[in-house]
Amino acid sequence: MPRVAVISPPFQSHAQPLSVLAGALARAGADVTFACAPPFARLAEEAGVGFAPLTVSRNANTGVARSTRQGAREAERLEEFLGSTREGAVAALLTQCRHRGEDMLADPEEVLAEVRNLQEILAPDWFVVDQLSYPVTLALHCLGLPFATFCPGHPTYLPHGPEALFGVPYAWPGAVRPAARDLAELRRAALGNDLAFTERFAAVARAHAPRAPAPGRAFALASQQAVVFNYPRFPWLPEHRASGTRFLYGGHGVPPEEKGPGGEWEEVLGRLRSAAGRLVLIALGTFLSARDDVLELLIRGILSHCPDVAVVVAAGEGAPGLAEFAGPRVHVARVVPQRWLLSRVDAMVHHGGNNSFTECLASATPALILPFSSDQFSIAHDAERARLATCLDPATLTEAEAGAAVRDLLARVPEGLPRWSETVRRRGPQWTAEHLLDAMESSTPRR
Repeated sequence: MPRVAVISPPFQSHAQPLSVLAGALARAGADVTFACAPPFARLAEEAGVGFAPLTVSRNANTGVARSTRQGAREAERLEEFLGSTREGAVAALLTQCRHRGEDMLADPEEVLAEVRNLQEILAPDWFVVDQLSYPVTLALHCLGLPFATFCPGHPTYLPHGPEALFGVPYAWPGAVRPAARDLAELRRAALGNDLAFTERFAAVARAHAPRAPAPGRAFALASQQAVVFNYPRFPWLPEHRASGTRFLYGGHGVPPEEKGPGGEWEEVLGRLRSAAGRLVLIALGTFLSARDDVLELLIRGILSHCPDVAVVVAAGEGAPGLAEFAGPRVHVARVVPQRWLLSRVDAMVHHGGNNSFTECLASATPALILPFSSDQFSIAHDAERARLATCLDPATLTEAEAGAAVRDLLARVPEGLPRWSETVRRRGPQWTAEHLLDAMESSTPRR
C-alpha cells in the first residue's frame, strides 16, 4: 500500500477538490494523509483520510475570503484586488501580477523546512501538490522527493511553451476583448513575474540544494511523472509536451456521493419552487462573492425579466446588505451547498472558476459565466467554444442583459452540454486516482 501525502494551500476552492482526490486515492488502495492548514481538517475527515497540519501560504480562505482571519497586508491585497475587478479584466489581472510574489512565493525557505519535517514524520512514498503552491513544488524539487502535480485551474496555468505566460489568458470569450495596448502591458507585467520567480527559484535551489538539477523556469516547474488537470480534455487546448510525463485530464472533482445539507435547505427549495417554476443559483466564488453590486444587479435582472424564476444567492459577507431582496422568489445566504444544489436547480450564474465550471458540467447544469480575473477568461472561452454556457462581461453587464441571458438559457439547453457532460462523467476523481496511482507507482523506485 503506497503512502501518499496530499498537500493543499489554505484555500477552500483548492482544498476541496484536493481532499476529494485524497479520498479517491484512499479508495484506490493508498494510505493517504491530507496536509493543510488546521481549519481544513474537516475535509480530511469527510474524505476518510489522515490529516497533518501544514500551512504553506500567508493568505487563506476558509470559505468566504473577507471573513477569513489573516494578516493586515493579506487583507489589504484582497481589498485592492476586489477593487480592481470593478475596472475590468486587464486591471484585475495586472493587480494579480503585482501581488503574485507576496501571494505565491512569500516564504520558500520556511516552506522547505516544513516539507522536510513532514517527510520525516510521514515518510510518504510520494506527494501530490497543488500546482499553484510554488514554494511546495520548489521544496520537493530541492529535496529530491517524488511528487505528482495537481492543476486546480485551467490547464494553461502550467505554461505549454516559451510564449505562454502565467497570468495572461490563452484565449478570451467573445464578450471580453481587451485593447492591444492593454494586453501588451499585461504581457510585460507577466514576463516580469516570470523572470523574477525563476530567479528566486534558482537562488533558493543554489542555497539549499546545490547538487540538485536547476529548477529552470519557475512557473513551468512540475512533476516529471504525472500532472493532473481537473478539467475536460477539449481538443483545442494547447499540448503540454514533456517527455515521459503522464498528463491526466480528470474532468471534475465531484465526490461520488454528496452529503445532504439538512432539512433547512430542503425547506428553502420547497418554498422557492412553490413560488416559481424554475430555480437559478447565483454564486461568484469564495472571493468574488464580495462583489455585492454584481449580485444585486443579477437579482434585479432575473426578477424583472424572468417572472417564473426564483434564485438562491451565495452572498458571503454581503448577505446582510442583500437581505432586502429576500422573499418568495429570493433566498440570500452567506454560503450555499453548491454541489448539492446543482442537481436541484435549472441553471447557475458563476464567475468561471474551475470548480463551478466543472461541477456544472458534471451535473449538466446550464450556466451564465461572468469572468472577473485569473483563469476565468480562459475557462469562459472554452465554455463558449464548446457551447456549454453563455458568457458576458461583468464590467459592462446591465440588468436587462443579465435577465435576458438567464431567460434564454432556461429556454434552450446549450447545444454542447449533453455531450460534454456525458464525457466528463465518465472520468472524475476515482478515474483520476486509479490512473495517478498507476503513473506514480510505475515511476517511483521501491523502498
